[in-house]
Amino acid sequence: MKKVLLTLTAIVFAISAVLGQNVKLAVGMKAPDWVFPDADKKEFSMESWKGKVLQVNYVDPDESEVNESFNEAVNKAVEVDKRIDRNHFKGFGVVDCKSTWKPNALIRTIAGNKAKKFNTTILFDYNAKLQSLWGLPKDSYSVIILDKSRTCRAIYTGKIPEADYPTLIKLIEDLTKE
Repeated sequence: MKKVLLTLTAIVFAISAVLGQNVKLAVGMKAPDWVFPDADKKEFSMESWKGKVLQVNYVDPDESEVNESFNEAVNKAVEVDKRIDRNHFKGFGVVDCKSTWKPNALIRTIAGNKAKKFNTTILFDYNAKLQSLWGLPKDSYSVIILDKSRTCRAIYTGKIPEADYPTLIKLIEDLTKE
């Protein structure tokens, strides 16, 4: 009987450990951290921007234009309107390289142009680690807003409706003031 209980307990812990590695990130959950390189192979994690609200764009390169207008609206709120304080906010991209047929050299070129346009950092997820870690869909474009403690405050998959831009920008603005 003791052997059966020990075996069942071990199985439960093993299943919990495996399932705990890959969660579906949802609003209210603390986001698990990660490490990804940029084009120069410098590694970044969420701790690289400690104390800042994060807008993480997790992008299949084939979908890279899907939320261009949203990112332009956020950029305007930062650079022109000064509604979002750059000292307390960081928007950046993580490229899901595994979700595309495009070669990594081409992806780095395209990402470099985006990084210049939005004055930001682009990281490369060559093995779809974040897709698996946060339960994000393949072949898509996800936007995740994390507060300073790395709790998920908003998550969108696919194109963000233009009607939602003001609400999301206001959320980012408010989070930077906390």
